[in-house]
Amino acid sequence: MTVSLRQLFISRFSLWLILAVAGGYFVYNLNNYIKYGIDLVGGTYVTLQVQLDKAHETELVERMQDAVDVLKKAGKTLPKSKRIEAGIAQLAFDDVKDANIAFEVLSAVIKGVSVDRKETTVTFTLTSETKARIDREAVDSNINALEMRVNAFGVGETLVARHGTDKIIVELPNIHNTQQAKAMIGRAALLEIKLVEDDSPNEQDLLDRYGGSAPEGFVVVPEHRGDRSHFYLVPAYSDLTGRLLKSAHSSLGGDTGAEPVVNFEFKKEGAAKFYDLTANNIDRKLAIVLDGEVKCAPVVNTALSSSGMISGAFTASEAQELAMLLRAGSFVAPVTFEEERNIGATLGQESIRKGLIACIIGMLLLLGFIVITYKMAGLLGYIVLLFNLLLSLVLLAGMQATLTLPGIAGLLLTIGMAIDASILIFERMRDEIAAGVPLRRAIELGFSGAMTVILDSNITSLLMAIVLYKFGTGPIQGFAATQIVGIIATLVTALWMQRSFFTFATDVLGVTKMRI
Repeated sequence: MTVSLRQLFISRFSLWLILAVAGGYFVYNLNNYIKYGIDLVGGTYVTLQVQLDKAHETELVERMQDAVDVLKKAGKTLPKSKRIEAGIAQLAFDDVKDANIAFEVLSAVIKGVSVDRKETTVTFTLTSETKARIDREAVDSNINALEMRVNAFGVGETLVARHGTDKIIVELPNIHNTQQAKAMIGRAALLEIKLVEDDSPNEQDLLDRYGGSAPEGFVVVPEHRGDRSHFYLVPAYSDLTGRLLKSAHSSLGGDTGAEPVVNFEFKKEGAAKFYDLTANNIDRKLAIVLDGEVKCAPVVNTALSSSGMISGAFTASEAQELAMLLRAGSFVAPVTFEEERNIGATLGQESIRKGLIACIIGMLLLLGFIVITYKMAGLLGYIVLLFNLLLSLVLLAGMQATLTLPGIAGLLLTIGMAIDASILIFERMRDEIAAGVPLRRAIELGFSGAMTVILDSNITSLLMAIVLYKFGTGPIQGFAATQIVGIIATLVTALWMQRSFFTFATDVLGVTKMRI
């Protein structure tokens, strides 16, 4: 049967040709679409020390505020001052009677602390069990915040993992500037909203009003705008922080309506506290403090329910970065940089070279085996395998996955296993042809007969890969990701594309016999 070029190109052959050309272009520009892990391109390795004592202090601040709320609801005398010193929260009262009443109320209500009384002061300290829980949660929460940050910056599946009891390791692929790495992961992004007690353009003038130092329970925080500074006296502790945020995003606003700002919204608990703070302090200034610096201090004109705005002479990129950091969450405990190590890409380039050599040798051996064993059918199956590899890379690029050495191993393993599907089909077709069944019918029986086995084996592997991806981290997750996309690509190419190739040969090219 003679096939014209017109018949050839209006058939499914034109689709395969377009896919092949697009695939060739994709592979040629692979570096623009695929991200590589630190083991392939080098990068920065960072060890962070979590300051757990700060997490203890944060917990004490919350317990101290809870204690005040409990006393307020019980109708008892509130402390005249509160402070934290050497890991001990102290509530000072005017007389022993009030302190004793507070001690009895708080001892029965406040859990996880040891409550004591010394004359007119009620103190409480965290128990060892509470400290151990806080330490675990602080490190875990910091890991979550770091993962959201580095992935939001476009680094990809970056390894962020616990090291010991109070350290975190971070691997940043293709980041070779340690200062850039520090800027990326080290910012605290701690948002606090505090009522302004007093303010002045001169810090010393402000302190002189109170005898040369900030009153007990208060601190002075600066605001910097260009070459000008302003200083605010605010409470040392606040229970309205970024931990209660629901969302944050950048937009245009401010005095002119056209300057970059960050809008934020609180969760239900934070919204209630924000409403109480603003409703009870109309016409007073409210300082929005970020990492110990006032970004803006607007006057409260009306009670606000759940949202607010941060302005501060931001550029558009700074506003977007701040919004991202607030969404990712501030660190429960501050971190310090214990170690910064730059990893060169030499090892990665050598690994890529050896990996490519291994891949080429493996693919050539596979080509020889499949063609010798299954003749023309084997050649068609090998072409399908190349499309399988191409589809896997496209899916990985679409997932914005990071390709690592374990990931490459997972991809090659999946590609090697993919030929099993073709072998099952070929063997079934060979049996049918040997029984005298026409080629077209043998193709249908071969695919339908092998489909159940192919689906069973691949779905089982897929489930295991999903479990690895869900519970694994770093290289294990990369291995699982490439397995998942490889299995999906195998099912698409082996059951649909390969069948399309064979039916094209019989229906369009008129092939009635094929050596298998």
